[in-house]
Amino acid sequence: MADMFRLTLAQLNPTVGDLNGNAEQAREAWQSGKEAGADMVALPEMFLTGYQTQDLVRKPAFVADAMRHIQALAQACADGPVLAIGSPVLDEERLFNAYFYLGGGQIRTRFDKHFLPNFNVFDEARLFNRGPIRGPAAIGNDGPRMGSPICEDAWYPDVCEALSESGAEILLVPNGSPYFRDKFPIRMMNMVARVVETGKPLIYLNMVGGQDDQMFDGGSFVLNPSGKLMVQLPVFDTAIAHVDFRRSEDGWVAVEGEKAVFPSSLEQDYRAMVESLRDYMGKTGFKKVLLGLSGGIDSAIVATIAADALGPKNVRCVMLPSEYTSQGSLDDAADLANRLGCSYDSVPIAGPRDAVTQALAPLFDGLDEDLTEENIQSRLRGLLLMAQSNKFGEMLLTTGNKSEVAVGYATIYGDMSGGYNPIKDMYKTRVFETCRWRNANHRPWMMAGAGEVIPLSIIDKPPSAELRPDQRDDDSLPPYDVLDGILEMLVDNDASVADCIAAGYARDTVKRVEHLLYISEYKRFQSAPGTRLSNRAFWLDRRYPIVNRWRDDG
Repeated sequence: MADMFRLTLAQLNPTVGDLNGNAEQAREAWQSGKEAGADMVALPEMFLTGYQTQDLVRKPAFVADAMRHIQALAQACADGPVLAIGSPVLDEERLFNAYFYLGGGQIRTRFDKHFLPNFNVFDEARLFNRGPIRGPAAIGNDGPRMGSPICEDAWYPDVCEALSESGAEILLVPNGSPYFRDKFPIRMMNMVARVVETGKPLIYLNMVGGQDDQMFDGGSFVLNPSGKLMVQLPVFDTAIAHVDFRRSEDGWVAVEGEKAVFPSSLEQDYRAMVESLRDYMGKTGFKKVLLGLSGGIDSAIVATIAADALGPKNVRCVMLPSEYTSQGSLDDAADLANRLGCSYDSVPIAGPRDAVTQALAPLFDGLDEDLTEENIQSRLRGLLLMAQSNKFGEMLLTTGNKSEVAVGYATIYGDMSGGYNPIKDMYKTRVFETCRWRNANHRPWMMAGAGEVIPLSIIDKPPSAELRPDQRDDDSLPPYDVLDGILEMLVDNDASVADCIAAGYARDTVKRVEHLLYISEYKRFQSAPGTRLSNRAFWLDRRYPIVNRWRDDG
Protein backbone atom coordinates (compact mmCIF):
# COMPACT_ATOMS: atom_id res chain seq x y z
CA MET A 1 0.00 0.00 0.00
CA ALA A 2 1.45 3.36 -1.04
CA ASP A 3 2.11 5.83 1.74
CA MET A 4 2.50 8.91 -0.48
CA PHE A 5 0.19 10.54 -3.00
CA ARG A 6 1.15 13.50 -5.20
CA LEU A 7 -1.51 15.86 -6.57
CA THR A 8 -0.65 18.53 -9.12
CA LEU A 9 -2.85 21.63 -8.85
CA ALA A 10 -3.22 23.65 -12.04
CA GLN A 11 -4.46 27.15 -11.18
CA LEU A 12 -4.82 28.34 -14.76
CA ASN A 13 -6.64 30.88 -16.94
CA PRO A 14 -9.14 29.47 -19.48
CA THR A 15 -10.96 31.41 -22.18
CA VAL A 16 -14.68 30.90 -22.63
CA GLY A 17 -15.34 28.98 -25.84
CA ASP A 18 -11.67 28.25 -26.62
CA LEU A 19 -12.00 24.49 -26.30
CA ASN A 20 -8.78 23.76 -28.19
CA GLY A 21 -6.74 26.26 -26.21
CA ASN A 22 -8.17 25.22 -22.85
CA ALA A 23 -7.65 21.53 -23.65
CA GLU A 24 -4.04 22.26 -24.60
CA GLN A 25 -3.49 24.04 -21.28
CA ALA A 26 -4.91 20.98 -19.52
CA ARG A 27 -2.67 18.63 -21.48
CA GLU A 28 0.41 20.71 -20.67
CA ALA A 29 -0.51 20.76 -16.97
CA TRP A 30 -0.96 16.99 -17.11
CA GLN A 31 2.48 16.64 -18.69
CA SER A 32 3.99 18.79 -15.95
CA GLY A 33 2.37 16.58 -13.34
CA LYS A 34 3.53 13.43 -15.09
CA GLU A 35 7.12 14.68 -15.15
CA ALA A 36 6.86 15.51 -11.44
CA GLY A 37 5.65 12.02 -10.62
CA ALA A 38 2.09 13.05 -9.78
CA ASP A 39 -0.67 10.52 -9.30
CA MET A 40 -3.34 13.03 -10.24
CA VAL A 41 -3.51 16.42 -11.99
CA ALA A 42 -6.47 18.69 -11.23
CA LEU A 43 -7.93 21.70 -13.00
CA PRO A 44 -10.80 23.97 -11.89
CA GLU A 45 -14.54 23.83 -12.45
CA MET A 46 -15.73 24.15 -16.07
CA PHE A 47 -12.14 24.64 -17.18
CA LEU A 48 -12.55 23.05 -20.58
CA THR A 49 -15.22 25.51 -21.71
CA GLY A 50 -14.16 28.45 -19.57
CA TYR A 51 -16.45 30.05 -17.02
CA GLN A 52 -18.98 31.57 -16.93
CA THR A 53 -20.43 30.39 -20.23
CA GLN A 54 -23.87 31.90 -19.55
CA ASP A 55 -26.38 30.83 -22.26
CA LEU A 56 -23.64 29.53 -24.56
CA VAL A 57 -23.86 26.31 -22.56
CA ARG A 58 -27.48 25.86 -23.68
CA LYS A 59 -26.33 25.15 -27.24
CA PRO A 60 -26.27 21.35 -27.69
CA ALA A 61 -23.57 21.68 -30.36
CA PHE A 62 -21.29 23.49 -27.90
CA VAL A 63 -21.73 20.85 -25.21
CA ALA A 64 -21.22 18.06 -27.75
CA ASP A 65 -17.98 19.73 -28.88
CA ALA A 66 -16.85 19.94 -25.26
CA MET A 67 -17.48 16.22 -24.78
CA ARG A 68 -15.43 15.43 -27.89
CA HIS A 69 -12.57 17.32 -26.28
CA ILE A 70 -13.05 15.43 -23.01
CA GLN A 71 -12.81 12.12 -24.86
CA ALA A 72 -9.74 13.33 -26.75
CA LEU A 73 -8.08 14.42 -23.51
CA ALA A 74 -8.78 11.03 -21.99
CA GLN A 75 -6.99 9.38 -24.92
CA ALA A 76 -4.09 11.86 -24.95
CA CYS A 77 -3.56 11.50 -21.19
CA ALA A 78 -4.05 7.74 -20.96
CA ASP A 79 -0.50 6.87 -19.92
CA GLY A 80 0.11 8.71 -16.67
CA PRO A 81 -1.67 10.45 -13.82
CA VAL A 82 -5.42 10.80 -13.57
CA LEU A 83 -6.60 14.10 -15.06
CA ALA A 84 -9.46 15.88 -13.27
CA ILE A 85 -11.22 18.62 -15.25
CA GLY A 86 -14.56 20.40 -15.35
CA SER A 87 -16.92 20.57 -18.31
CA PRO A 88 -20.66 20.64 -19.02
CA VAL A 89 -22.27 17.39 -20.05
CA LEU A 90 -25.63 16.54 -21.59
CA ASP A 91 -26.96 13.28 -20.13
CA GLU A 92 -30.35 12.02 -21.33
CA GLU A 93 -31.21 15.56 -22.45
CA ARG A 94 -30.36 16.94 -19.00
CA LEU A 95 -27.51 19.41 -18.71
CA PHE A 96 -25.05 19.16 -15.81
CA ASN A 97 -22.08 21.11 -14.54
CA ALA A 98 -19.74 18.15 -14.28
CA TYR A 99 -16.26 17.26 -13.08
CA PHE A 100 -14.48 14.36 -14.72
CA TYR A 101 -11.71 12.05 -13.57
CA LEU A 102 -9.95 10.80 -16.72
CA GLY A 103 -7.62 7.80 -16.59
CA GLY A 104 -6.50 4.88 -18.72
CA GLY A 105 -7.91 6.48 -21.86
CA GLN A 106 -11.47 6.82 -20.57
CA ILE A 107 -13.79 8.67 -18.24
CA ARG A 108 -13.35 6.91 -14.92
CA THR A 109 -15.66 9.01 -12.73
CA ARG A 110 -18.01 11.93 -13.11
CA PHE A 111 -19.30 14.20 -10.37
CA ASP A 112 -22.28 16.46 -11.08
CA LYS A 113 -22.81 19.73 -9.25
CA HIS A 114 -25.59 19.36 -6.69
CA PHE A 115 -26.09 22.87 -5.32
CA LEU A 116 -26.61 25.34 -8.16
CA PRO A 117 -25.92 28.97 -7.17
CA ASN A 118 -28.61 31.40 -8.23
CA PHE A 119 -27.55 34.73 -6.74
CA ASN A 120 -25.30 37.68 -7.56
CA VAL A 121 -23.58 36.86 -10.87
CA PHE A 122 -24.70 33.22 -10.84
CA ASP A 123 -27.67 31.88 -12.78
CA GLU A 124 -26.97 28.15 -12.69
CA ALA A 125 -30.41 26.99 -11.58
CA ARG A 126 -31.71 28.24 -14.93
CA LEU A 127 -28.93 26.62 -16.93
CA PHE A 128 -28.16 23.28 -15.31
CA ASN A 129 -29.94 20.37 -13.69
CA ARG A 130 -29.15 19.47 -10.11
CA GLY A 131 -26.92 16.43 -10.00
CA PRO A 132 -27.11 13.50 -7.58
CA ILE A 133 -24.61 13.12 -4.76
CA ARG A 134 -22.25 10.32 -5.77
CA GLY A 135 -19.65 8.36 -3.87
CA PRO A 136 -15.87 8.84 -4.10
CA ALA A 137 -13.46 7.27 -6.56
CA ALA A 138 -10.22 5.40 -5.83
CA ILE A 139 -7.12 6.86 -7.48
CA GLY A 140 -5.06 3.89 -8.59
CA ASN A 141 -4.97 0.56 -6.85
CA ASP A 142 -3.74 1.84 -3.51
CA GLY A 143 -4.23 5.58 -3.64
CA PRO A 144 -6.75 7.58 -1.64
CA ARG A 145 -10.45 7.64 -2.37
CA MET A 146 -11.23 11.10 -3.72
CA GLY A 147 -14.47 13.04 -3.78
CA SER A 148 -15.11 16.29 -5.63
CA PRO A 149 -17.82 18.61 -4.37
CA ILE A 150 -18.01 21.23 -7.13
CA CYS A 151 -17.65 24.83 -5.90
CA GLU A 152 -21.04 25.64 -4.31
CA ASP A 153 -21.32 22.03 -3.13
CA ALA A 154 -18.63 22.77 -0.55
CA TRP A 155 -20.40 25.84 0.85
CA TYR A 156 -22.96 23.57 2.54
CA PRO A 157 -22.37 20.44 4.66
CA ASP A 158 -24.48 17.93 2.69
CA VAL A 159 -22.27 16.88 -0.23
CA CYS A 160 -19.01 16.79 1.73
CA GLU A 161 -20.59 14.82 4.57
CA ALA A 162 -22.13 12.33 2.13
CA LEU A 163 -18.80 11.84 0.37
CA SER A 164 -16.99 11.39 3.67
CA GLU A 165 -19.53 8.93 4.98
CA SER A 166 -19.29 6.90 1.77
CA GLY A 167 -15.52 6.58 2.04
CA ALA A 168 -13.87 9.69 0.65
CA GLU A 169 -10.43 10.23 2.19
CA ILE A 170 -9.55 13.52 0.47
CA LEU A 171 -11.91 16.24 -0.80
CA LEU A 172 -10.88 17.98 -4.01
CA VAL A 173 -13.07 21.05 -4.56
CA PRO A 174 -12.82 22.56 -8.10
CA ASN A 175 -13.99 26.16 -8.30
CA GLY A 176 -14.90 28.96 -10.65
CA SER A 177 -15.12 31.54 -7.87
CA PRO A 178 -14.94 35.17 -9.05
CA TYR A 179 -13.32 37.92 -7.06
CA PHE A 180 -14.97 40.47 -4.92
CA ARG A 181 -13.27 42.55 -2.27
CA ASP A 182 -12.40 40.65 0.94
CA LYS A 183 -13.92 37.39 -0.30
CA PHE A 184 -11.04 35.13 0.69
CA PRO A 185 -11.83 34.96 4.42
CA ILE A 186 -15.37 33.90 3.52
CA ARG A 187 -14.04 31.06 1.37
CA MET A 188 -11.62 29.98 4.06
CA MET A 189 -14.27 30.02 6.78
CA ASN A 190 -16.56 27.77 4.76
CA MET A 191 -13.82 25.32 3.78
CA VAL A 192 -12.54 25.07 7.36
CA ALA A 193 -16.10 24.21 8.40
CA ARG A 194 -16.18 21.33 5.89
CA VAL A 195 -12.84 20.04 7.15
CA VAL A 196 -13.93 20.16 10.78
CA GLU A 197 -17.21 18.39 9.95
CA THR A 198 -15.66 15.59 7.90
CA GLY A 199 -12.19 15.23 9.40
CA LYS A 200 -10.77 15.02 5.88
CA PRO A 201 -8.11 17.13 4.13
CA LEU A 202 -9.53 19.51 1.54
CA ILE A 203 -8.09 21.09 -1.60
CA TYR A 204 -9.73 24.33 -2.77
CA LEU A 205 -8.71 24.79 -6.42
CA ASN A 206 -9.76 28.03 -8.11
CA MET A 207 -9.18 29.38 -11.61
CA VAL A 208 -7.66 32.74 -12.51
CA GLY A 209 -8.33 35.21 -15.30
CA GLY A 210 -10.83 37.76 -16.50
CA GLN A 211 -14.14 36.98 -18.19
CA ASP A 212 -16.26 40.00 -19.15
CA ASP A 213 -16.92 41.83 -15.87
CA GLN A 214 -15.65 39.04 -13.61
CA MET A 215 -12.11 38.37 -12.42
CA PHE A 216 -11.23 34.93 -11.11
CA ASP A 217 -8.51 35.43 -8.54
CA GLY A 218 -7.07 31.98 -7.84
CA GLY A 219 -5.76 31.84 -4.28
CA SER A 220 -6.08 28.04 -4.17
CA PHE A 221 -5.22 26.35 -0.88
CA VAL A 222 -4.93 23.03 0.95
CA LEU A 223 -6.22 22.33 4.47
CA ASN A 224 -5.41 19.42 6.72
CA PRO A 225 -8.07 17.67 8.87
CA SER A 226 -7.17 19.94 11.78
CA GLY A 227 -8.05 22.96 9.63
CA LYS A 228 -4.39 23.98 9.39
CA LEU A 229 -3.37 25.74 6.18
CA MET A 230 -0.67 23.65 4.45
CA VAL A 231 -0.40 25.18 0.96
CA GLN A 232 -1.55 28.52 -0.44
CA LEU A 233 -1.16 29.62 -4.04
CA PRO A 234 -0.96 33.29 -5.03
CA VAL A 235 -3.91 35.43 -6.06
CA PHE A 236 -4.26 36.52 -9.71
CA ASP A 237 -1.26 34.50 -10.94
CA THR A 238 -1.35 31.23 -12.83
CA ALA A 239 0.45 28.51 -10.92
CA ILE A 240 1.30 24.82 -11.07
CA ALA A 241 1.86 23.31 -7.63
CA HIS A 242 2.73 19.73 -6.69
CA VAL A 243 1.20 18.85 -3.33
CA ASP A 244 2.18 15.71 -1.44
CA PHE A 245 -0.12 13.76 0.85
CA ARG A 246 1.13 11.23 3.38
CA ARG A 247 -0.84 8.31 4.77
CA SER A 248 -0.90 8.42 8.57
CA GLU A 249 -2.55 6.28 11.20
CA ASP A 250 -5.49 8.66 11.15
CA GLY A 251 -5.75 8.92 7.36
CA TRP A 252 -4.23 11.09 4.66
CA VAL A 253 -2.63 14.43 5.52
CA ALA A 254 -1.04 17.08 3.31
CA VAL A 255 2.66 17.80 3.59
CA GLU A 256 3.37 21.47 4.24
CA GLY A 257 4.37 23.49 1.18
CA GLU A 258 4.65 27.05 -0.09
CA LYS A 259 2.24 29.65 1.27
CA ALA A 260 1.80 32.82 -0.74
CA VAL A 261 1.19 36.06 1.13
CA PHE A 262 -1.84 37.99 -0.11
CA PRO A 263 -1.67 41.75 -0.74
CA SER A 264 -4.01 44.36 0.73
CA SER A 265 -7.56 44.74 -0.56
CA LEU A 266 -6.62 48.03 -2.24
CA GLU A 267 -3.85 46.30 -4.17
CA GLN A 268 -6.10 43.36 -5.01
CA ASP A 269 -8.74 45.74 -6.40
CA TYR A 270 -6.13 47.44 -8.55
CA ARG A 271 -4.71 44.12 -9.74
CA ALA A 272 -8.24 42.95 -10.59
CA MET A 273 -8.80 46.04 -12.76
CA VAL A 274 -5.45 45.61 -14.53
CA GLU A 275 -5.83 41.87 -15.15
CA SER A 276 -9.48 42.03 -16.19
CA LEU A 277 -8.70 44.71 -18.78
CA ARG A 278 -5.65 42.76 -19.97
CA ASP A 279 -7.72 39.60 -20.41
CA TYR A 280 -10.71 41.41 -21.91
CA MET A 281 -8.40 42.84 -24.56
CA GLY A 282 -6.45 39.65 -25.16
CA LYS A 283 -9.45 37.35 -25.26
CA THR A 284 -11.45 39.62 -27.59
CA GLY A 285 -8.48 40.25 -29.88
CA PHE A 286 -7.92 43.99 -29.29
CA LYS A 287 -4.32 45.18 -28.98
CA LYS A 288 -4.60 48.90 -28.28
CA VAL A 289 -6.89 51.30 -26.44
CA LEU A 290 -7.66 54.99 -26.45
CA LEU A 291 -9.44 57.15 -23.93
CA GLY A 292 -10.50 60.73 -23.48
CA LEU A 293 -8.11 62.37 -21.03
CA SER A 294 -9.74 65.28 -19.25
CA GLY A 295 -7.11 66.23 -16.72
CA GLY A 296 -9.36 64.77 -14.01
CA ILE A 297 -8.74 61.91 -11.63
CA ASP A 298 -11.03 59.28 -13.22
CA SER A 299 -9.46 59.38 -16.67
CA ALA A 300 -6.04 59.54 -14.98
CA ILE A 301 -6.52 56.28 -13.09
CA VAL A 302 -8.04 54.55 -16.15
CA ALA A 303 -5.06 55.63 -18.27
CA THR A 304 -2.72 54.27 -15.60
CA ILE A 305 -4.61 50.97 -15.37
CA ALA A 306 -4.47 50.66 -19.16
CA ALA A 307 -0.75 51.42 -19.27
CA ASP A 308 -0.10 48.83 -16.53
CA ALA A 309 -2.28 46.25 -18.32
CA LEU A 310 -1.18 46.71 -21.92
CA GLY A 311 2.03 48.72 -21.84
CA PRO A 312 2.19 52.50 -22.41
CA LYS A 313 2.87 52.11 -26.15
CA ASN A 314 -0.56 50.51 -26.57
CA VAL A 315 -2.44 53.35 -24.88
CA ARG A 316 -3.38 56.60 -26.61
CA CYS A 317 -4.69 59.51 -24.59
CA VAL A 318 -6.78 62.16 -26.32
CA MET A 319 -7.59 65.58 -24.89
CA LEU A 320 -10.74 67.14 -26.37
CA PRO A 321 -10.73 70.70 -25.02
CA SER A 322 -13.52 73.25 -25.17
CA GLU A 323 -13.53 76.88 -24.11
CA TYR A 324 -14.32 75.70 -20.59
CA THR A 325 -11.26 73.46 -20.30
CA SER A 326 -8.86 75.06 -17.84
CA GLN A 327 -5.17 75.51 -18.53
CA GLY A 328 -4.55 73.41 -15.46
CA SER A 329 -6.46 70.49 -17.00
CA LEU A 330 -4.54 70.83 -20.25
CA ASP A 331 -1.24 70.84 -18.41
CA ASP A 332 -2.22 67.94 -16.12
CA ALA A 333 -3.40 65.74 -18.99
CA ALA A 334 -0.20 66.27 -20.97
CA ASP A 335 1.90 65.71 -17.84
CA LEU A 336 0.12 62.43 -17.03
CA ALA A 337 0.55 61.05 -20.55
CA ASN A 338 4.23 62.02 -20.47
CA ARG A 339 4.81 60.37 -17.09
CA LEU A 340 3.11 57.17 -18.21
CA GLY A 341 4.85 57.16 -21.59
CA CYS A 342 1.56 57.03 -23.53
CA SER A 343 0.95 58.86 -26.79
CA TYR A 344 -1.04 62.06 -26.48
CA ASP A 345 -3.23 63.89 -28.99
CA SER A 346 -5.45 66.93 -28.76
CA VAL A 347 -8.67 67.31 -30.77
CA PRO A 348 -10.48 70.59 -29.94
CA ILE A 349 -14.27 70.43 -30.02
CA ALA A 350 -14.92 74.15 -30.52
CA GLY A 351 -15.51 73.84 -34.28
CA PRO A 352 -17.88 70.85 -34.11
CA ARG A 353 -19.71 72.48 -31.21
CA ASP A 354 -20.25 75.68 -33.19
CA ALA A 355 -21.61 73.64 -36.09
CA VAL A 356 -24.09 71.83 -33.84
CA THR A 357 -25.10 75.10 -32.18
CA GLN A 358 -25.79 76.70 -35.56
CA ALA A 359 -27.73 73.66 -36.77
CA LEU A 360 -29.99 73.74 -33.70
CA ALA A 361 -30.26 77.54 -33.44
CA PRO A 362 -33.61 77.83 -35.26
CA LEU A 363 -35.15 75.25 -32.94
CA PHE A 364 -33.53 76.54 -29.73
CA ASP A 365 -34.10 80.23 -30.44
CA GLY A 366 -35.29 82.09 -27.32
CA LEU A 367 -34.51 79.19 -24.95
CA ASP A 368 -31.94 79.44 -22.18
CA GLU A 369 -28.83 77.27 -22.22
CA ASP A 370 -29.03 74.34 -19.81
CA LEU A 371 -27.93 70.73 -19.50
CA THR A 372 -28.62 70.26 -23.21
CA GLU A 373 -25.62 72.33 -24.23
CA GLU A 374 -23.41 70.58 -21.67
CA ASN A 375 -24.40 67.17 -23.01
CA ILE A 376 -23.72 68.27 -26.58
CA GLN A 377 -20.10 68.77 -25.57
CA SER A 378 -19.91 65.34 -23.99
CA ARG A 379 -21.56 63.66 -26.97
CA LEU A 380 -19.24 65.41 -29.40
CA ARG A 381 -16.32 64.01 -27.45
CA GLY A 382 -17.88 60.54 -27.62
CA LEU A 383 -18.41 60.92 -31.37
CA LEU A 384 -14.84 62.03 -32.01
CA LEU A 385 -13.37 59.30 -29.82
CA MET A 386 -15.46 56.58 -31.47
CA ALA A 387 -14.39 57.85 -34.90
CA GLN A 388 -10.77 57.38 -33.86
CA SER A 389 -11.57 53.97 -32.42
CA ASN A 390 -13.06 52.92 -35.78
CA LYS A 391 -10.24 54.42 -37.83
CA PHE A 392 -7.31 53.08 -35.82
CA GLY A 393 -8.78 49.84 -34.44
CA GLU A 394 -8.29 50.94 -30.84
CA MET A 395 -10.89 50.02 -28.23
CA LEU A 396 -12.32 53.04 -26.45
CA LEU A 397 -12.25 52.91 -22.66
CA THR A 398 -14.88 54.73 -20.68
CA THR A 399 -13.99 56.31 -17.36
CA GLY A 400 -17.04 56.75 -15.10
CA ASN A 401 -16.59 55.68 -11.48
CA LYS A 402 -19.29 53.84 -9.48
CA SER A 403 -20.51 57.05 -7.80
CA GLU A 404 -21.21 58.64 -11.18
CA VAL A 405 -22.62 55.45 -12.67
CA ALA A 406 -24.97 55.14 -9.69
CA VAL A 407 -26.51 58.62 -9.89
CA GLY A 408 -26.34 59.05 -13.66
CA TYR A 409 -23.65 61.73 -13.53
CA ALA A 410 -22.57 60.74 -17.02
CA THR A 411 -23.84 61.39 -20.51
CA ILE A 412 -25.28 58.46 -22.43
CA TYR A 413 -23.79 58.35 -25.95
CA GLY A 414 -21.18 60.80 -24.64
CA ASP A 415 -18.63 60.01 -21.95
CA MET A 416 -20.37 56.65 -21.46
CA SER A 417 -19.32 55.58 -24.96
CA GLY A 418 -16.75 52.79 -24.99
CA GLY A 419 -16.08 49.08 -24.83
CA TYR A 420 -14.88 48.62 -21.25
CA ASN A 421 -14.76 50.55 -17.98
CA PRO A 422 -12.17 49.32 -15.45
CA ILE A 423 -13.42 51.59 -12.62
CA LYS A 424 -17.15 50.98 -13.06
CA ASP A 425 -17.39 49.34 -9.63
CA MET A 426 -15.08 51.71 -7.72
CA TYR A 427 -16.55 54.62 -5.77
CA LYS A 428 -14.99 58.05 -6.22
CA THR A 429 -13.49 58.19 -2.74
CA ARG A 430 -11.69 54.89 -3.41
CA VAL A 431 -10.44 56.25 -6.75
CA PHE A 432 -8.54 58.89 -4.78
CA GLU A 433 -7.10 56.22 -2.46
CA THR A 434 -6.11 54.06 -5.43
CA CYS A 435 -4.28 56.91 -7.18
CA ARG A 436 -2.24 57.61 -4.07
CA TRP A 437 -1.53 53.88 -3.64
CA ARG A 438 -0.34 53.51 -7.25
CA ASN A 439 1.99 56.50 -6.93
CA ALA A 440 3.59 54.90 -3.86
CA ASN A 441 3.78 51.30 -5.13
CA HIS A 442 5.03 49.36 -8.12
CA ARG A 443 4.77 45.64 -8.82
CA PRO A 444 6.32 43.35 -11.47
CA TRP A 445 2.91 42.83 -13.13
CA MET A 446 2.61 46.56 -13.86
CA MET A 447 3.82 47.44 -17.38
CA ALA A 448 4.04 51.19 -16.77
CA GLY A 449 6.82 52.80 -14.78
CA ALA A 450 7.26 53.30 -11.07
CA GLY A 451 6.98 56.48 -9.06
CA GLU A 452 4.53 59.37 -9.09
CA VAL A 453 2.88 58.62 -12.42
CA ILE A 454 -0.32 60.51 -11.52
CA PRO A 455 0.44 64.21 -10.89
CA LEU A 456 -0.56 65.35 -7.41
CA SER A 457 -2.28 68.34 -8.99
CA ILE A 458 -4.82 65.92 -10.50
CA ILE A 459 -5.44 64.21 -7.16
CA ASP A 460 -5.69 67.43 -5.17
CA LYS A 461 -7.93 69.59 -7.35
CA PRO A 462 -11.75 69.69 -6.90
CA PRO A 463 -13.48 67.32 -9.38
CA SER A 464 -15.22 69.05 -12.30
CA ALA A 465 -16.76 68.04 -15.62
CA GLU A 466 -15.73 71.47 -17.01
CA LEU A 467 -18.84 71.82 -19.16
CA ARG A 468 -19.59 75.39 -18.03
CA PRO A 469 -17.65 78.19 -16.32
CA ASP A 470 -16.32 77.42 -12.81
CA GLN A 471 -18.23 74.12 -12.65
CA ARG A 472 -17.59 71.72 -9.77
CA ASP A 473 -19.11 68.28 -9.14
CA ASP A 474 -20.34 69.34 -5.70
CA ASP A 475 -22.46 72.06 -7.33
CA SER A 476 -24.96 69.37 -8.31
CA LEU A 477 -23.99 66.42 -6.12
CA PRO A 478 -23.35 65.98 -2.40
CA PRO A 479 -19.66 65.88 -1.42
CA TYR A 480 -18.26 62.53 -2.50
CA ASP A 481 -17.66 61.26 1.03
CA VAL A 482 -21.34 61.84 1.76
CA LEU A 483 -22.54 60.54 -1.61
CA ASP A 484 -20.43 57.38 -1.39
CA GLY A 485 -21.51 56.69 2.17
CA ILE A 486 -25.17 56.84 1.16
CA LEU A 487 -24.60 54.79 -1.99
CA GLU A 488 -22.74 52.08 -0.11
CA MET A 489 -25.77 51.76 2.14
CA LEU A 490 -28.43 51.90 -0.61
CA VAL A 491 -26.61 49.88 -3.28
CA ASP A 492 -24.10 47.61 -1.56
CA ASN A 493 -26.11 46.88 1.57
CA ASP A 494 -29.72 47.34 0.37
CA ALA A 495 -30.32 49.67 3.30
CA SER A 496 -33.51 51.70 3.68
CA VAL A 497 -33.83 55.47 3.69
CA ALA A 498 -34.50 55.22 7.42
CA ASP A 499 -31.26 53.30 7.89
CA CYS A 500 -29.34 56.05 6.12
CA ILE A 501 -30.98 58.73 8.25
CA ALA A 502 -30.15 56.75 11.38
CA ALA A 503 -26.53 56.65 10.21
CA GLY A 504 -26.48 60.46 10.28
CA TYR A 505 -27.29 61.48 6.71
CA ALA A 506 -29.82 64.24 6.05
CA ARG A 507 -33.17 62.93 4.84
CA ASP A 508 -33.38 65.35 1.89
CA THR A 509 -29.94 64.29 0.70
CA VAL A 510 -30.74 60.60 1.02
CA LYS A 511 -34.02 60.98 -0.87
CA ARG A 512 -32.31 62.91 -3.63
CA VAL A 513 -29.61 60.26 -4.01
CA GLU A 514 -32.25 57.51 -3.99
CA HIS A 515 -34.19 59.33 -6.72
CA LEU A 516 -31.08 59.76 -8.90
CA LEU A 517 -30.18 56.10 -8.39
CA TYR A 518 -33.56 54.83 -9.61
CA ILE A 519 -33.97 57.19 -12.57
CA SER A 520 -30.49 56.32 -13.89
CA GLU A 521 -31.24 52.63 -14.40
CA TYR A 522 -31.74 53.08 -18.14
CA LYS A 523 -28.21 54.48 -18.46
CA ARG A 524 -26.66 51.55 -16.65
CA PHE A 525 -28.65 49.16 -18.84
CA GLN A 526 -26.75 50.55 -21.85
CA SER A 527 -23.35 51.03 -20.23
CA ALA A 528 -20.09 49.25 -21.03
CA PRO A 529 -19.04 46.26 -18.92
CA GLY A 530 -16.47 46.86 -16.22
CA THR A 531 -14.44 45.08 -13.58
CA ARG A 532 -16.48 43.64 -10.71
CA LEU A 533 -14.86 44.61 -7.41
CA SER A 534 -17.77 44.20 -4.98
CA ASN A 535 -20.58 41.72 -4.53
CA ARG A 536 -23.08 44.42 -5.53
CA ALA A 537 -21.68 45.56 -8.85
CA PHE A 538 -24.02 47.04 -11.42
CA TRP A 539 -25.15 44.45 -13.98
CA LEU A 540 -25.60 40.87 -12.77
CA ASP A 541 -25.29 41.56 -9.04
CA ARG A 542 -28.00 44.20 -9.01
CA ARG A 543 -30.85 43.82 -11.50
CA TYR A 544 -33.49 46.51 -11.20
CA PRO A 545 -36.37 47.43 -13.52
CA ILE A 546 -35.90 50.49 -15.71
CA VAL A 547 -39.52 51.51 -15.18
CA ASN A 548 -40.00 51.77 -11.41
CA ARG A 549 -42.27 54.19 -9.54
CA TRP A 550 -41.65 52.81 -6.04
CA ARG A 551 -39.77 54.98 -3.61
CA ASP A 552 -38.87 54.38 0.02
CA ASP A 553 -40.82 56.87 2.13
CA GLY A 554 -38.34 56.39 4.95
